[in-house]
Amino acid sequence: MAKTENQHQYPNQYIPGVCNIGPAEIRLRKRLGWWGLLATIVLWAALVWFRLPAELRLILFIPVFFSANGFLQGFMHFCAGFGMRGLFNFGPAIGKTDTVSQAEFRKKDSRKSQQIFAYALIIGIVVALIAVFV
Repeated sequence: MAKTENQHQYPNQYIPGVCNIGPAEIRLRKRLGWWGLLATIVLWAALVWFRLPAELRLILFIPVFFSANGFLQGFMHFCAGFGMRGLFNFGPAIGKTDTVSQAEFRKKDSRKSQQIFAYALIIGIVVALIAVFV
């Protein structure tokens, strides 16, 4: 039997600390990443176009953080917010969640969430600093 596209790309079940969202939630996270990237580009262009002080470019941290957060969650198949709250969703409806009942699984999810937030934080800081000096 041939596998469908979703079976190749996404696990179809909750795996503690690895995967807590299915295809619908993954698409949403990637979409948020793209919107954050677009906001970053538009804001950066405006700051340069209007020749505002380079230090103001540090504000790019905000959209970059959200963009990185969305992309990281989408590509890791893991919602950091769900992970911090002990939730997961593999259904077709966005935001309809189930609860993670085992404490050990919630701990793994919390660690993964912190990892995603840390990566997004680092990416946001690096890009904002680069923007100041470019």
